Amino acid sequence: MIHQKRREELLSMLGHDAVVIVSTNSEQKRNSDVTYPFRPDSNFWYLTGFIEPDAIAVFSKDSYVMFLRPKDETKEIWNGIRLGAELAPEILLVNQAYDIDTFFDHIDSFTKKDSAIYYDAPGGSGWKDHSSTNIHNKRIHSLFESRLKPLNPFVSEMRLIKDKEEIKNMQDAADLASEAHINAMKESIPGLFEHNIASVFDSHFRNGNSEHSYPPIVASGENACILHYTENNKELKNGDLLLIDAGCEINGYASDITRTFPINGKFNDAQREIYDLVLSAQKSAIQSIRPGVSSNKPHETACQIITDGLIKLGIMKSPEDLTKFYMHNTGHWLGLDVHDVGSKLVNGEFREFKSGMVTTVEPGIYIRRDDKIDPKYWGIGVRIEDDVLVTDKGNHVLSQKAAKEINEIEQLMSRQ
Repeated sequence: MIHQKRREELLSMLGHDAVVIVSTNSEQKRNSDVTYPFRPDSNFWYLTGFIEPDAIAVFSKDSYVMFLRPKDETKEIWNGIRLGAELAPEILLVNQAYDIDTFFDHIDSFTKKDSAIYYDAPGGSGWKDHSSTNIHNKRIHSLFESRLKPLNPFVSEMRLIKDKEEIKNMQDAADLASEAHINAMKESIPGLFEHNIASVFDSHFRNGNSEHSYPPIVASGENACILHYTENNKELKNGDLLLIDAGCEINGYASDITRTFPINGKFNDAQREIYDLVLSAQKSAIQSIRPGVSSNKPHETACQIITDGLIKLGIMKSPEDLTKFYMHNTGHWLGLDVHDVGSKLVNGEFREFKSGMVTTVEPGIYIRRDDKIDPKYWGIGVRIEDDVLVTDKGNHVLSQKAAKEINEIEQLMSRQ
């Protein structure tokens, strides 16, 4: 029923003559005859709840139709059961269902000449290969080019505000990922490798019937100063920090959590100074989040605290140096996509937070080798990231179970 309500809400925004065409992804080849694990297009999943590849939904105020893969006994023996057109009306609550190969034989029946057709190919540019849905995407553009209107801006606005079911999924994803981060702290010791700690997340997510929501970053020592480091192959050294950025999906909804901690279980003085600064910036940024506040306020807050702190420590000489040590934003929307849809700007101004939005808050400091900086700070990379739900009265940190206070971390990692 939730997907039906979303379709009805969307149509009320688009107008009485609107027809929506939304397609999902095809399976993507990894190499030879091996494919990547399939993941549905997020907008398609949001509006239909259907998770098979190669499908197109068409709906208006008059009908809801699904075009999907046909039943195929041989392919189902090898690759799994397909829903098929016969069962789709009962399972998906569509009015009619057809094999996807007949899409262009039937589409005229569901689009009037004066209908406004709202459509976007998955991934924006679409059709990365010659699999069935991508071929259909290209033909849809050719057939309806003069009548097409962009769908994504409207669905993006809907997806910005999470309902109770979405919040439940995101809380579950945050809880599972928080548990994995705690386990990683307990498992980390000098002499292991980054990939050994990455496997903690692989196991915990798999045991929780979940998948990674993005490739995990397990970055020790100077690797933590590489923002999207994913090699995960260096030996863990005594005295280094370990930065882990990892999250999972529950029913498609993502968590995105980063924790940084000492591999040997004890922060040294320089690490503690930088960590305290990042943690202070993060706590203040989170505290600023509430309905009616600019969505850029957390970033402004974090930047000011980090700037003042680095100048006080002698690492920076002026505020203009900040981007050498903190070069990314303090947060992004979170939902069915890790970097979820929804513009931060409306009419050139930062939009205000509203109850039901979910954002990450992830300030960081990254100090590379530099003769102008005290060597005790070299190679220190710290990021602390939480998932934050905007509530009527303020906010709620979905990922609060993942330890981030220094005393909590050191106690968890105690070798006694």
